[in-house]
Amino acid sequence: MTADGLPGTAAPGDPGPPPGLVVVGRYDELPGYAVHRPRGADSWLFTWTVGGRGSLSQGRTETHAGAGDLVVLAPGAPHRYGVGRGAAHWEFWWAHCGARPAWSAWLGPHGRGDGMYVVPADPAGDGPHARVEAAFRRMLADARRPRTGTPPGTDPPDDRVAVAVAHGTTARELALCALEEVVLLTAGTARRARTGTEVDPRVRRAQELIAADPGAPHTVRSLAGEVSLSPSRFAHLFTRQLGRSPMRALREARLQHAARLLESTDLSVERVAAASGFASPFHFNRVFRQRYGTPPGAYRAVGPMVGA
Repeated sequence: MTADGLPGTAAPGDPGPPPGLVVVGRYDELPGYAVHRPRGADSWLFTWTVGGRGSLSQGRTETHAGAGDLVVLAPGAPHRYGVGRGAAHWEFWWAHCGARPAWSAWLGPHGRGDGMYVVPADPAGDGPHARVEAAFRRMLADARRPRTGTPPGTDPPDDRVAVAVAHGTTARELALCALEEVVLLTAGTARRARTGTEVDPRVRRAQELIAADPGAPHTVRSLAGEVSLSPSRFAHLFTRQLGRSPMRALREARLQHAARLLESTDLSVERVAAASGFASPFHFNRVFRQRYGTPPGAYRAVGPMVGA
């Protein structure tokens, strides 16, 4: 399957997979290659650079990606990516899918704003490059896995462009497990390298309050009061250190909590919404679908296939 054969999306511009699919590929592109989605994609986009240099933007946030860098773009925001200016090429693995609940916690410290997460390569060169490459090869093989018969091998793709769409629950789950290994290996390594930069204790305390009870009626004012800061000072400090506002972090925590309730309880969607801090079930349905690419009821029906 080539890139031109990807299913379309409702947003104008370059096509992107619709929510619910797990699609993985490896490209080696030359100068002039670019993808522009004015309203973003309906699913998460993961890119991991093998060689050359790429340029990616999401909303007003931009970054460049070199070998070993993982860049993740959340759904729903305008984005553009392509071969970096002056680069001879950009070779990279990519995946479109939903994000599992645990991934947000791993990626959160690497947020740059506007739904972009950048996990840099280990500057010492000691990162798990070989294991990440192997995990992506396994993801490609698992996505190509037939419903019956012998699974394909994990040899590196021979073509400049290799793309696969996972069909069937087994193929999807195995592909997502391989991608989860990628996220954990890269984010875990980068987090250890960042331990010299401490998060302000007041910001950490606010994070703990949100995580302890996402459904509570938290506001910027109430959280600021808990850490003895003015609302404006607290919001500025929180956003500067974590790359997203307190209310965006709260909404993310509430959506993760809702996803866990849908996976592990038989509460109605309305009760899940209320328990997760959403006053309106209609609003909950809209933001859940925007964030995860599928409505709450459908998410429960298929389990954690497309994650949270």
